[in-house]
Amino acid sequence: MATTFPMTVKGAEALREELNELKTKVRPRIIADIASAREHGDLKENAEYHAAREQQSFCEGRIQDIEGKLSGAQIIDITKMPNNGKIIFGATVQLLNVDTDAEIKYQIVGDDEADLKAGLISVNSPIARGLIGKEIDDVATIQTPAGVVEFEIIEVEYI
Repeated sequence: MATTFPMTVKGAEALREELNELKTKVRPRIIADIASAREHGDLKENAEYHAAREQQSFCEGRIQDIEGKLSGAQIIDITKMPNNGKIIFGATVQLLNVDTDAEIKYQIVGDDEADLKAGLISVNSPIARGLIGKEIDDVATIQTPAGVVEFEIIEVEYI
């Protein structure tokens, strides 16, 4: 049985764009680089040829990786779901740190989409696991490397 994993619509689109770029631009450029390097003669001592082959290997590996991720993705469009105030995969959550009164906003996304600096946290992260299922005005107690932190849920958006 194939394993599926959640992915947002934006995350799937970003992977499709990268895949298209690799197949239509990067791969043909690498093939041309290899052909050009072959014309220089002896392949044993041809650094350009070896560099191009290494790039080709990386590119083909990335193409396979993206195709595998897209084939196993369960794409979830949260904008089509009724917002009942409950935190689920794809939700954007406004939180208040109870101790410091600092507000922070996160969107819960798939592992490949996570980017903490952009406010995108993995569904498998401790914060997301502590938030899933909670509702507005609930307080989530989350174990972090710095200790236990309490977050009050201010807002839940399905955007």
